[in-house]
Amino acid sequence: MVVDVSEIVWRKATRSDNLGGNCVEVAALPGVVAVRDSKDPQGPSLMVSWEAFRTFAASLKN
Repeated sequence: MVVDVSEIVWRKATRSDNLGGNCVEVAALPGVVAVRDSKDPQGPSLMVSWEAFRTFAASLKN
């Protein structure tokens, strides 16, 4: 699947800081969630299903 991410509205993870440290951004798309490193916005994006993202996020909370 090829998705044009140039017009996507990205959100920085709430636990990311503004000091150049670990910064993850996510974007909601139809059927998938896009994830990228905010320090490399032109770099690759990982696309995962909503179900996989929910499972991943839940595992981080535990």
